[in-house]
Amino acid sequence: MQTITIETQHVPVRVITGGAGAPLLYLHGAGGVTAEDPLLQRLARHHTVYAPLLPGYGDSAECAELRDMLDITLHYWDVVEALGLKDPVIAGHSMGGMIAAEMAAIAPHDVTRLALIAPAGLWLDDHPIADIFAMLPFEMPALLFHDPAAGAAAMTAGLNIDDPKFLQTYLVANARQLGMAGRILFPIPDRGLAQRLYRIRAKTVLVWGDSDRLVPPVYARAFQKGIAGASLVSIPEAGHMVVAEKPEAVAAAIEALG
Repeated sequence: MQTITIETQHVPVRVITGGAGAPLLYLHGAGGVTAEDPLLQRLARHHTVYAPLLPGYGDSAECAELRDMLDITLHYWDVVEALGLKDPVIAGHSMGGMIAAEMAAIAPHDVTRLALIAPAGLWLDDHPIADIFAMLPFEMPALLFHDPAAGAAAMTAGLNIDDPKFLQTYLVANARQLGMAGRILFPIPDRGLAQRLYRIRAKTVLVWGDSDRLVPPVYARAFQKGIAGASLVSIPEAGHMVVAEKPEAVAAAIEALG
């Protein structure tokens, strides 16, 4: 995988790309994505993968012009145009799944295959989604992973999660990343997507970890109800970070779209 820079209407965009085959646009979640991401590596076996960083993530520039859900959705369509992609598979995880669904709803005739991996975007009063903006690092593994110990090791790359230096680095990175993500996720991840799901015409697969404690599997049924013909792949022994815990199973579900 390599990282390239493309120009869009508002901001230069950093894009992780690699692989060979039909194009696939991957939209990352609130935690971001790197070139070493196991799912990207797996998808690159059969697709040319393009994973743009949302402005403010990684080493990408920030962009004040992207203020709300519509701005961000159109921004990603600008990315598709700048990359010259024709009918890519669109896949998104969590926040990225929310954006991918919005892209398919706003341009229903331009998306034929859609993979939503534990997407945010809906709100059920009986099953509220935890406020990630109010959490410290040590609280996150139990929320995001089926195996919290393995999740903590993955999140910290072997560093001590209680080390003040780690906490400082974490908070500085999150100030940029979650500042951007908060425009569509804070205070709750609901920007009216439920009223637009009916517009989606793409062949859609929903992928969910059975142990997801952030966006629990009950939300899968809500998405299925809203998207005509959507199928569901439930993955055992996986949490919200199913993309890290079970990349082979996630990739297989995406590749089954054709």
